[in-house]
Amino acid sequence: MRFTDISAVDLFCGVGGLTHGFIRSGVGVSAGFDIDNSCEYVYEINNNTRFFAADISKITTHDIARFYPEGHIKVLAGCAPCQPFSAYSYRYDKKPDDQRWSLLKSFARIIRGIEPEIVSMENVPLLKKHAPFAELLRVLEKMRYYVNYQNIRCETYGVPQKRTRLVLLASRLGKIDLIPSTHEPNDYVTVRDSIGDLEKIDDGGCSETDPLHRAQKLRPLNKKRIMKSVPGGTWHDWGDDLICPCHKKKTGSSYAAVYGRMSWDLPSPTITTQFFNYGSGRFGHPDQDRALSLREGANLQSFPHDYIFTDPRKPVLFKECATHIGNAVPVRLGEIIGLSIKEHCEVV
Repeated sequence: MRFTDISAVDLFCGVGGLTHGFIRSGVGVSAGFDIDNSCEYVYEINNNTRFFAADISKITTHDIARFYPEGHIKVLAGCAPCQPFSAYSYRYDKKPDDQRWSLLKSFARIIRGIEPEIVSMENVPLLKKHAPFAELLRVLEKMRYYVNYQNIRCETYGVPQKRTRLVLLASRLGKIDLIPSTHEPNDYVTVRDSIGDLEKIDDGGCSETDPLHRAQKLRPLNKKRIMKSVPGGTWHDWGDDLICPCHKKKTGSSYAAVYGRMSWDLPSPTITTQFFNYGSGRFGHPDQDRALSLREGANLQSFPHDYIFTDPRKPVLFKECATHIGNAVPVRLGEIIGLSIKEHCEVV
């Protein structure tokens, strides 16, 4: 069969981080599926691609196969929610009945039904330690895919944050790999590169020109804490009167990765769904006395400055928007995966 182009379907698409990266790389995306229908407006307005609110465990292969044009290389991409496979869950919550564990089985079922030429998946590194990942590998190998998976540091590919992810690529066309890293430590994309040009706002404030550039109001105690914080420092820099009681205990004295400021000239820490909360990580602005704004979190996830996250006809739902941003695949990582797929297809 002679292929004429590449078309992808994005499962667990959220607000379109992976999709947008694919599009920027030149890989077309025919549709996105996600169980969270609150992502629909954001996904479609930014990507000009159809969104379908659907439970991946219940959709049929026909529901997806109809979006692949005849003669195109079929790419099936998926990033199942990572919470069951996170470090926290691995240590504290190994419940085998968590329904989210079954999502990889659903992904494998869809692969078997569609037989795409290329499969792409990214998740947290600890996924490799869980049985569902081994089962997925067995499915791919039985179907004679060439499989490549590795942990990558996202900052080495131009993502402006320290973030390690497991990336899997599988192809029925031949051996496949990620393109070589694009950045060295001396030219990592930094916090300054990503958010340094945004206007100054106060905690609880909002830009007059960008409704997404808004920050959560700090409690008075946290306001005092951030005023005593220095970029790259910890709560050890504070006076004793500002330190949390839990951190004064022996069990909490070494946990310093909270209540900190970012450093301008380094990548940010990993952006989570709580990046707007000063106490949930090193999410303090480098020199303004507040936590990150929604727009800043989006920029650090490598979304372009003009990516729309809110329907202008509706109020901004702060926590929902932060969840959308924090759960997204960084756009730049999606672009790297897309470029790797394109390079692979040109070679084979």
